[in-house]
Amino acid sequence: MRRVDGGIAKLAARQHGVVCRRQLLELGLVESKIESRRRRGALVPVHRGVYAVGHDGLTVEGRWMAAVLACGPGSALSHRSAAQLWGLIRRSGSIPEVTRPATFRPRPGVCAHRSLLPDDEIDVAAGIPVTSVSRTLLDLAPILDRDPTGLERALSEAEVRSLTSRRSLPDLLERYRGRPGTVAIRRLLADDEARRGVTRNDFEEAFVALVDATGLPRPRLNADVALRGRFIELDCLWSAQRLFVELDGRAVHGTQRAFEADRERDRVLLAEGWRGIRVTWRQLRHEPDAVASDLRRMLVARAVT
Repeated sequence: MRRVDGGIAKLAARQHGVVCRRQLLELGLVESKIESRRRRGALVPVHRGVYAVGHDGLTVEGRWMAAVLACGPGSALSHRSAAQLWGLIRRSGSIPEVTRPATFRPRPGVCAHRSLLPDDEIDVAAGIPVTSVSRTLLDLAPILDRDPTGLERALSEAEVRSLTSRRSLPDLLERYRGRPGTVAIRRLLADDEARRGVTRNDFEEAFVALVDATGLPRPRLNADVALRGRFIELDCLWSAQRLFVELDGRAVHGTQRAFEADRERDRVLLAEGWRGIRVTWRQLRHEPDAVASDLRRMLVARAVT
């Protein structure tokens, strides 16, 4: 039994503290021993046939892993949960979502989707079986279809984090023609292709043209602000209103180091009393009225205060 205990401990350590009945049986633990351990609290039920080993305080990753184990072989974390694991969207504490190949009796604490996932659409992240980045974006598209900026941000995060899949997103668009959300993805990918030919000067000129067309005061471009013993360069600056706009072109900001530096800089500026927004090329080209309206409101609010 010491050998079995050691095997269970090693397995639980690899799986964020959880194991399933099938794995316990494979390690040599008989049904009566499983039940005995459950009664004395050595195995704490999480889902039917899935247990936390010696505790009931699971991390988010532990809850995700438990949900995948509950859904059986061939299952993978998917949809919003997969997007959170990959870092494409913010973690929200939502019910774990899992895609599994067979029908599934509803269980509390698991949102199950039925689909046979090909091998090239499944990956492993943090030790958890999960849909690939490309498949995750495909699943996410219909959910975020009413919020195109949300889908754009998810695509941007995948690019900034240099996340790749064995099967690319364009490949999956061909594999799943007509699937809900594919139109939105195709549009964003087309915009990306157009955006890749846009220079920083093009971006700045288009933004200034929008400002001029709406009668707003012109900002200073590429202006330096002295904060905390250093200079921070901002794309567009209205000093009197303590307002800035960053022209968020991924061709300029599209590395992990730049991604981290941008977020750290935003935090410092906000802490020092500055307000700012990020404007993407797609927003500037397809939603100019909304961008101008938000900018006007921010400038007026700052002028009043």
